[in-house]
Amino acid sequence: MQRGLLNVTRSISIVHPTVKPGFVQTRNASTYNPLNWLRQKLSADRRIKETKEEIQAAREEAREEGQLSLFEQTKSVAPKTEDSVSKSVVVSAKAKKAESSKKPAAATSHKYSTTYFKISPRKLNMLGNQISGKPVDYAILQMQFSEKRASKRIMNMLATAKDHASRYKHLDLSKLVVAEAWVNKGKVVKRIEPRGRGHMGIRKHKQAKMHVVLKEGMTVEEKKAKERAYKLKKIVSAAAVRENKPIRNPGAMWAW
Repeated sequence: MQRGLLNVTRSISIVHPTVKPGFVQTRNASTYNPLNWLRQKLSADRRIKETKEEIQAAREEAREEGQLSLFEQTKSVAPKTEDSVSKSVVVSAKAKKAESSKKPAAATSHKYSTTYFKISPRKLNMLGNQISGKPVDYAILQMQFSEKRASKRIMNMLATAKDHASRYKHLDLSKLVVAEAWVNKGKVVKRIEPRGRGHMGIRKHKQAKMHVVLKEGMTVEEKKAKERAYKLKKIVSAAAVRENKPIRNPGAMWAW
């Protein structure tokens, strides 16, 4: 049974001398005190602990009245036997072993980029075309001796990407190649440019950033060996005799 406070109100009639006769002013007085309510709710009363028999009797009474909670209405779970416990342990061990056997696939590339900085995308794209498809060491060497202002920033970015690719992705440093390089445009900051005769123009300060993708590819020596083998394969008789092949764009000496 919930406890509550009984509010007792009484009306007091007051007749003011300035009020016209026939009108009675009343005030409602209450014995409700909020401090008493707080003291009653927050006081440290002694809690009487119920016994197991009393709890069971209360549950039986609630079951007869149909007022059981949702958790008490559910069926009790059967206790686990030793066989079921052993089977669950074996299944969990097999699952852990299968998870440990699944190793993540080895990384084949590493992507890295600079942050946006003040440069035109057209100018930065020239440096991207210069290093695209080149080995990392060769690209760093090109940026080291380049006269472009952004070459130093690109050189530092390539060196960092090379270090991260070997440290985190475990790629072979001797085979790293700049497989891809592209440029993204950034926001354009517009400023006022004063002109003559009271006119005004707009100056645009552009921003851009460069992305690179490093992959394992052929080294410079392997590329040279492949190109030499391709050229040697095309040579049949070294122009010693006339070969049985059509001549492309023949000159006057072959028109007989």
